[in-house]
Amino acid sequence: MIPSSSRPVRSPSRRRSAGALALAAAALVALAGCSGPGGAPGSASDAAAAPAGSADGAVTTPRTMPDGKGSGQPDGAFPRTVVHFAGSTTIPAEPTRVVVISTGQADALLTLGVVPVASTAPDGADLVPAYLATAFPEDAAALGAITSVGNRIAPDIESVAAAKPDLILMNTAGKDAGSLYASLSAIAPTVATQGTGLHWKEDLLLLADAVGRTTQAESWLDAYQADAAAFGQGVSDGTTVSFVRSSADRLRVFGVASFAGSVAEDAGLARPEAQRFTDDTSHDMSEEQLDLADGDRVLAGVQGGDDTALTGLPLWPTLQAVADDHVTFVDDDVFYLNTGPTAARAVLYQLEAVLR
Repeated sequence: MIPSSSRPVRSPSRRRSAGALALAAAALVALAGCSGPGGAPGSASDAAAAPAGSADGAVTTPRTMPDGKGSGQPDGAFPRTVVHFAGSTTIPAEPTRVVVISTGQADALLTLGVVPVASTAPDGADLVPAYLATAFPEDAAALGAITSVGNRIAPDIESVAAAKPDLILMNTAGKDAGSLYASLSAIAPTVATQGTGLHWKEDLLLLADAVGRTTQAESWLDAYQADAAAFGQGVSDGTTVSFVRSSADRLRVFGVASFAGSVAEDAGLARPEAQRFTDDTSHDMSEEQLDLADGDRVLAGVQGGDDTALTGLPLWPTLQAVADDHVTFVDDDVFYLNTGPTAARAVLYQLEAVLR
């Protein structure tokens, strides 16, 4: 269920980050209880079959196990041989020491009830994102014990080996995947997912197969899809939702194939015309093109949390959403850095708060 009692704090010019973060924290505590490991399943695959707001049933973000991938083995059966995006790997026993290399994989593991022993961190972000610490307070000690293995693009191989993993998870996006896979698989069985916001559901299912919890992941997705569709049915037709982010020297809007965009698609939400693209996760824009970020509701993220990276732009006051006080600054980790199921729930809760 999606709570509706909390709302972000408003200011004369925008909804403030503090309110949005407080909402996200409260929602994450709720979702950990109702949508985490063992969350109530939906009606088989019906909820995942057809997205809200799609006339022909087509979806941008795939929702099933990638073709030809996985083990085909029942949950809990080991050894299991998993076909993945860098080859085929035999996992001899249920993993107990998992190292995650890529963005969103710690989120997915925690949602399935597994705490990794080591992880990388995105540039400029915490090793354990605050939203995960909030969502899984019962795992505080284990989360605090997670060790760093460096950068997600080029992890420290010696640190990975020192963690003594019995399973390593990586993805193939944005790196020399073949070389990295060879180095990691020499240490322990390694499974490679695809990465990026476009593939987060497929990645969840493939990762779940590697740890023998596919049914749990499918149940989670069914419940999430059903909740997203139910929420979207209560949103006024045609209300557009915009996603914009400022990071380092980049200013971007995010399309349907992005992580946040996929959650909006799951709810059948309308997007501004400039953000209906599906050819890439995001499009860069100049400050002079800031009108591409406008919409009936704008959800803005800033790396590092300094809202003035956006509000200080000369054209910011010209946006209609700013004039209408319809801008919400969101947790950058949740919306724009991580691509896991718990983050997806948090995005859904934030959308509910903004649109209802």
